[in-house]
Amino acid sequence: MASGSSFQEEDLSCPVCRDIFKDPVLVPCGHSLCETCLRETWKQRESRECPVCKRKCSKDWYPPNLALESLCEAFSQSHIGSQKSTSKISSALCSLHGETLEQEDKQPVCLVWQDTRQRNHKPLAEAVQDHKEELQTALKPFQEKLEVCNKVKLSCDQTAWHIKSQAQDTERQIKEEFQKLHRFLQEEEEASIATLREEEEQKSQTMKEKIEEMNRQVSSLSDTIRAIEEEMRAEDISLPLNYKATVKM
Repeated sequence: MASGSSFQEEDLSCPVCRDIFKDPVLVPCGHSLCETCLRETWKQRESRECPVCKRKCSKDWYPPNLALESLCEAFSQSHIGSQKSTSKISSALCSLHGETLEQEDKQPVCLVWQDTRQRNHKPLAEAVQDHKEELQTALKPFQEKLEVCNKVKLSCDQTAWHIKSQAQDTERQIKEEFQKLHRFLQEEEEASIATLREEEEQKSQTMKEKIEEMNRQVSSLSDTIRAIEEEMRAEDISLPLNYKATVKM
């Protein structure tokens, strides 16, 4: 059996979690996986099969791969320093793809970049700069649209102000016209009432004079009637003597 130092990290990595094996088990198809990874895969897929080759697994438990576990422990001990450094890098995620960053020539590299660029790895700083340039290019049309929207908004604000100002001017003119109309109507009302009262006074004076005349006639007639009635009550001898005078009254 080869010593632990002759193995590379990928040789001792679980194909599911891509970390150094932890409690590895050997399934019938010959693949080794972390016991936890195998059970979690079964739980997620609701079927028992090898996550690598999809071969069915008839049992719910498989024995630990002790030889592989020993190799992993030896590798971890001999590379504990480099493993700590690598773990920091592997914990970082690609800002574009969300994939775990791997180390290549002491630089963090995205696995998606490895596939798309045929292993022509790109440093993270350069990739970030490329992304910034792409975003800047994508940002430009939005900035132009924003500028157009701001101009349209300014025009709308000015139009709204003009509409409001025009409405206020028109309202003021309407109020002024109605105030003039109210003054005119008030003057007309006062003139009509004055004319009415003058006419009333004239008619009342005429009627007053007629009433006074009628009162005089009533008084005169009353006096005549009273005198006649007194003559009628006089003695028979005096009646012929006063008859002519009474009739002439």
